[in-house]
Amino acid sequence: MKQLNNILKFEDWGLVKYSEALQKQELYVEEVKSQTRTSTVIFCSHPPIVTLGRSTQEGDLCGWTGEILNVNRGGRATYHGPSQLVIYPIISIKGTRNNSGPQDVGAFLRDFESAIVKVLKDININSTGKSYQPKSQNSDPSPETGVWVGDKKIASLGLAIRHWITYHGAAINVEYDNKAFIGLKPCGFDPSVMTSIEEQLGAPPDRLFLKDRLMIRLKEELL
Repeated sequence: MKQLNNILKFEDWGLVKYSEALQKQELYVEEVKSQTRTSTVIFCSHPPIVTLGRSTQEGDLCGWTGEILNVNRGGRATYHGPSQLVIYPIISIKGTRNNSGPQDVGAFLRDFESAIVKVLKDININSTGKSYQPKSQNSDPSPETGVWVGDKKIASLGLAIRHWITYHGAAINVEYDNKAFIGLKPCGFDPSVMTSIEEQLGAPPDRLFLKDRLMIRLKEELL
């Protein structure tokens, strides 16, 4: 399939139920496959929920009492909540993309992390992406995949691939939420590992500015 090059559409879904967002992502994947939709990146947040990726282990949930959903992304148990900014890229990687070859899941994930790292640097937070090298489109990431500020994790990443089109994505911890990550081991770690932009800066960021910077950096990295 020939990708619609140099075009990346952005949509902001606001606060949306996770199951509804997943259903719409799956629809968008089929539309990108049929070339009735250009590559699309979605911004949104979710009411509190824990999703269980393919690598979830016994003991990842240790007291969580809220909604739970099994999903077909890489990674382990992950919290989603209104204090986060979630990014879902619906992008074909079947052909060549930027400087990477076709069907290179690892390169896409590294570029996705890089976009987030650059946005954080734009707001004076130094961070590092810890991506993985998959053997196939079904390979799962290591627990450290994501974006880290020192030994604190500020963004979690977990992709799924269908028809060589990406979906699921990343959750950036924006505001501090003392109820987030309680009752689970996020990505296998103790909840104390997680941090947020607000904690790093000492004040909550401007979400509109954050989305504007993400649009710029995602266009640079993902096309």
